Amino acid sequence: MAQGSLAELEAVLMVARRGKFRAAALELGVSTTALSNAIAKLERTLGVRLFNRTTRSVSLTEAGQQFVAQVGPAVRDIHEAIEIARSQTAAPSGTLRINAFPTAAREIFSWLVLPFLRVHPQVHIDIVTEGRLVDIVEGGFDFGVRSADLVPVDMIALPLGGARRNVVVGTPSYLKTHGTPVIPQDLARHACLRVRLPNGAIHRWPFEKDGQSLQIDVEGAVTLDEASLARAAALASIGLALAMESDVREDLEAGRLVRVLEDWTPVLPSLSLYYPSRRNPTAAFKAFVDFARRHGGGAALGTAIG
Repeated sequence: MAQGSLAELEAVLMVARRGKFRAAALELGVSTTALSNAIAKLERTLGVRLFNRTTRSVSLTEAGQQFVAQVGPAVRDIHEAIEIARSQTAAPSGTLRINAFPTAAREIFSWLVLPFLRVHPQVHIDIVTEGRLVDIVEGGFDFGVRSADLVPVDMIALPLGGARRNVVVGTPSYLKTHGTPVIPQDLARHACLRVRLPNGAIHRWPFEKDGQSLQIDVEGAVTLDEASLARAAALASIGLALAMESDVREDLEAGRLVRVLEDWTPVLPSLSLYYPSRRNPTAAFKAFVDFARRHGGGAALGTAIG
């Protein structure tokens, strides 16, 4: 079967692109004679002339035009396949961009992102936190991290960790002074730390018990637009806070904060790392997905808003 080498095919494409043998030879780093001989050899193999040659110009024949139109994309695919194969042995490098809710970013940072960077120090992680849902493809992100129930249906999703929970917390001194709420309606008699959502609405505290669900519009002297600030205010005994369990776990264990209404705080959907289907992922992209797949299932997680 008649066939040409990759070098001969590249020679044809370069001459077609440059329009002159000398310019094509310079770009390929070969002599004009060697380039002319390579193309002549391919023409003999094919049994057809690919170029019309004169002392002043070189142009594709009709057969040459058809040949270049078909061979060009194939040669690009070959080079892409070669680069992908080479990347399998190369250390992952480059930048990975992740979009996440602030609470989700805090959850995955210490047990997923930092350990990954220790294993792959040549990779740079760029995390952007946003309270609103974004199109990660349009935004130029490699990955998104959201609650599993918020992942777009056209994305590939990997579960990260298990169940997550909201917790309502206050300091021992606050509870000693103001009492301990027993049911969500008791919050009406307490100072609560309110959080404003990205859309401007005040977050309503969600509760659930024995199939009964309700949301409470809490009142208090402080309104914040970042849920993590509520921890600092709660530690200052300003009021009760709805917090991400993992954000206040050390405070709970140390006794600085006390959990209340525990039987009313529902289990929330787990987090998911999600991304679009990619035909040719980079080594860094593949390494992060593999790392998340191996380590994501065993993380102990908790959350509040988002």
